[in-house]
Parts: sequence; C-alpha cells; structure tokens
Amino acid sequence: MLGRNKKNEKSPATHGSVATSTAATDNGEQQAVTENSKKTTPPKGRPTPSRKQQQAARKQPLVPDDRKAAKEAQRQQAREHRLREQEALRTGEERYLPLRDRGPQRRFIRDYVDARWNVGDFVIIALLIFFLVSLFLGQYQLETTIIMWGLILLWAFDTWLVWRKIKARLVEKFGDVEPGSAMYTMNRVLMIRRMRLPKPQVARGQYPK
Repeated sequence: MLGRNKKNEKSPATHGSVATSTAATDNGEQQAVTENSKKTTPPKGRPTPSRKQQQAARKQPLVPDDRKAAKEAQRQQAREHRLREQEALRTGEERYLPLRDRGPQRRFIRDYVDARWNVGDFVIIALLIFFLVSLFLGQYQLETTIIMWGLILLWAFDTWLVWRKIKARLVEKFGDVEPGSAMYTMNRVLMIRRMRLPKPQVARGQYPK
C-alpha cells in the first residue's frame, strides 16, 4: 500500500509537467507560425490589380522617355548632317560631301569641267528657246527642230571630247579611273555652271594640275 501511494503521488506531478511542456510547445509553435505568416504575407496597401490591368502594364514600354529622347537625338543629328552637307556642297569641303562627290578623282573632274567653257553651259537654255519658237511659230518648226538636234549632237560631241581629255589625265595622275566617272563627267558638263553641285571652286581657265 505504501508503495502504491508513492507511485500514485508521483504520477500526477509527472502528467502535469508533461501537459505543461506540451502546452508551452504548442503555444511556441503557434507564435512562430503567426510571426512567419506576418513576415511572408505582404501588406495590403491597395487593391489587387485585375488581369486586364496587369496585361496593360506589361504592354507599356519600360523606358518611353528614353526612346523619345533617342528619336529626338536622331532627328537632331540628321538635321545637323543635312546642314553640314549643304554647306559642303557650297564650299566643296570634302569631309561632308555626299559619297558620289567624294574623292580626289571626283574633285579633279569637277575642277576640269568647271575650268572650261562647255556647250552644256548654254544648250539647255537654247533648247528651251527653240522649243518655244516651234510652238508659237509653226512655219519655223522644221528649222527649229533641225537646230535643236544639231545642239544635242554638238553637246554629245563636246561631252565625249572633254571626257577623253579627263580620262587621259586621270590615268596619268591616279593610274586608273574610278567606275562611274564618265557619267559623272557627262552630268557635270550638261548642267549650267551656276546650278552645279557641288558649286564650282575654280575660275574659268584654272585647270587642275
């Protein structure tokens, strides 16, 4: 009996301590879960956006201001390039000339053509005059037509003659002739002197060496 009472007296204390530790453990776990949930759950400062709003946000450009600034910078750069090119066509500055006009051979052709008197300096004006005469004075239409064709043939012969001289000088000076030089010479010879681009940089009779 004494042994049983001792065992029975100890057992309630043991159960009480186990229950207390279990309760403490459960409370600790609940507190940990609560703290973790507070850390992981984001604060709700504003309503959750809808799917349409999220899709619209994804479609918007990330850097619209940068793109707009880049386009404006490109336009400004193109504008400055055009201004420099126009100034180069007037002054003959090699650096900013169009590609078709760059190079020492192109400059030699321009200077040679601009230094001489060409039939092309007058042929366009003469053709226009005779064309108007043929319209208003029908009785002279045959004569004006013959004169117009004569001017065209004279211009073609003059162009061939100047190209022959320029070609020989190009080979002598540079060793070869760049492609397209014949057409470049023809266009230069046909155009009226004051309308040529780039503008003439030499006077009459000032041939390049």
